[in-house]
Amino acid sequence: MRTAIVGGGAAGFFLAINLKEMMPTMEVTIFEKSKKVLAKVEVSGGGRCNCTNSFADVRDLSQVYPRGHRLMKRLFKTFNYRDAYAWFEQHGVRLVTQDDACVFPASQDSHTIINLFLAEARRHHIDIRTQTKIERLDQLKDFDYIAVTTGGGTASMAGVPIIEPVPSLFTFSIEDEALRALMGTVVEEATAYIPGTNFKASGPLLITHWGMSGPAILRLSSYAARELHEHQYQMPLAVNWCSEKDAAVQAELQAIITQHPQKQLPTIRPFNLPARLWNYLLEKTLGERAQYRWQHLTQKDLNRLTNCLCNDNYQIAGRAAFKDEFVTCGGVSLSAVDANTLESKHLPHVFFAGEVLDIDGVTGGFNFQAAWTTAYVVAQAIARHE
Repeated sequence: MRTAIVGGGAAGFFLAINLKEMMPTMEVTIFEKSKKVLAKVEVSGGGRCNCTNSFADVRDLSQVYPRGHRLMKRLFKTFNYRDAYAWFEQHGVRLVTQDDACVFPASQDSHTIINLFLAEARRHHIDIRTQTKIERLDQLKDFDYIAVTTGGGTASMAGVPIIEPVPSLFTFSIEDEALRALMGTVVEEATAYIPGTNFKASGPLLITHWGMSGPAILRLSSYAARELHEHQYQMPLAVNWCSEKDAAVQAELQAIITQHPQKQLPTIRPFNLPARLWNYLLEKTLGERAQYRWQHLTQKDLNRLTNCLCNDNYQIAGRAAFKDEFVTCGGVSLSAVDANTLESKHLPHVFFAGEVLDIDGVTGGFNFQAAWTTAYVVAQAIARHE
């Protein structure tokens, strides 16, 4: 029996290795169109490979999988994040879990994962053919099974329903010179949202020389990926700099007036906001009165400051790639595959795994976990097929 795997990335290798472990007699060939396999694994997580997540803070999978969370919940019964953690450790890669629940190799080097995959591929005699582009499935007619693991937006050759892939994880370009002058400023707990929609995300927010980044922005870009694409990445953006309700913010400002009436506004920072950001917000809200003493604030000033802290408005003027990582939403429609095996409903013995499916996660190791889970499910399905 022979299986062709189209795509030499994370899902492709994980599928190949697990299939050989389950069915040693299966002949497995990986086809990769470029010169190099596992290129995305190499650059992920800043070269450290954020290979999964502890899911400690995840109450519902829809929090971390904007698309595909129902299918992932089903597939997790077969292979979940605990299984992935155990798999890597059993194969000789020690993992560590950070305070933010992200899981990395203890080596902090993505090559640890790459070297494991390549060593296992050699051990199992998996045939790897680089610079081999598969454009039509009939190129693989000599194989008994085909698994397509080509990543985001490259499954058109499969002849199955495709949801148009669009970028998912990216940062926001904002044409506000005064804001961009604050580059490097981090607010540890901000909430970013798109006014007039339900799209909202919280977490650390980083101001950059082109606009905004950080986990809060990356999550928001993932949740609103399709809407942002439809609006050509020109949409309003609002930021709650302290992730508090208006009443709590107003109470905090009133408390400062009571306790420090003689102090100048820039010297006391509510919610311990970074100094440069607080000065920027004061200038933006009060103009030349930004150097006033706290006791001289009027109720109108307080209302304006409260609104600025809770509902600071900007305009998204485009997107910027997040490092070298490229994630898409869209791909093979989940309605076109069997929910238990990921086999095509249209093409027998053709399976899909990884980002080629219309499943995508927010930043934090969730996309790799989707790759491991879907690849394992397909390997098991092929191994049990006969």
